[in-house]
Amino acid sequence: MDFDLPFIWAVIILFGVMMYVVMDGFDLGIGLLYPFVRGKVDRDVMMNTVAPVWDGNETWLVLGGAGLLAAFPLAYSVVLTAFYLPLILMLLGLIFRGVAFEFRFKASDQRRHWWDKAFIGGSLVATFFQGVTLGGFLQGIEVVDRAYAGGGLDWLTPFSIFTGLGLVVTYALLGCTWLILKTGGPLQARMVEIGRPLTIALAAVIAVISVWTPLAHPEIAARWLGWPNTLWFAPVPVLVVATVWQLLKRLDGAPDASPFVLTLCLVFLGYSGLGISIWPNVIPPSITIWEAAAPAQSLSFALVGALLIIPLILIYTAWGYYVFRGKVDASQGYH
Repeated sequence: MDFDLPFIWAVIILFGVMMYVVMDGFDLGIGLLYPFVRGKVDRDVMMNTVAPVWDGNETWLVLGGAGLLAAFPLAYSVVLTAFYLPLILMLLGLIFRGVAFEFRFKASDQRRHWWDKAFIGGSLVATFFQGVTLGGFLQGIEVVDRAYAGGGLDWLTPFSIFTGLGLVVTYALLGCTWLILKTGGPLQARMVEIGRPLTIALAAVIAVISVWTPLAHPEIAARWLGWPNTLWFAPVPVLVVATVWQLLKRLDGAPDASPFVLTLCLVFLGYSGLGISIWPNVIPPSITIWEAAAPAQSLSFALVGALLIIPLILIYTAWGYYVFRGKVDASQGYH
């Protein structure tokens, strides 16, 4: 039986990136929310909700990058060449954020504010440049003779800056609803208060990108608006509107797990919409997963390792979240 190995690897990488966006998104979002919470105790609780799991969340980023190198080396070389600067800045932000996790609790009261700033700044820089990279990727990469042919700052456009800001809003809402799930009392009430404008802001971001992208790229407009694609893809925007409405309704009621689950649904719908816009291109606007794929022998060999590793990652991730389940407060930690 013949398997479409490039397609299988595309699904694996898309899954890995989605898992990273979801799982590292809410702990980056907590850093983005730090400026809105001033008390040391509340900030300690916020960080404690993700302190046991944040580094494991970044496993998915490594999986996505390694999978891209193994399965689509052409895409790996082109994308890294096109986005060297924003990716380096993103990694520097992740380093500052990671160091802040380790040193903030050990710092004296006089110096803790430096690590708070490192946590906020690292989270903001990492999130913004992830979004900028996404925007630059969506607007297309110039490739000639299987090599990047653009300039060093081609990624810097109004669209990429907007997607960077849009991802800041997305991760902030993920962090906000995660804290609604994991905390109680005044901190939870503060997150509910912040959650409403963040939900409206994210809905606006999705609407703007949904209009801007097809206007700037006729091939994307043809995909979404051409018949019968319009019929098949119509559920996506309808579900986005329904999810936003439900999220606002849940934030007005008694807070529970539903705002976080609905935010995850909203992120997944946005992610699927982006996937529909560029599929099956791994280097927009025209290089497909089959054109950029490694030889079949390499794909088969790497797939064996991936099928062994991915279940292990899922098991230890699920176990970690199970062990540290429940609410977090300043006096008892997890309970």
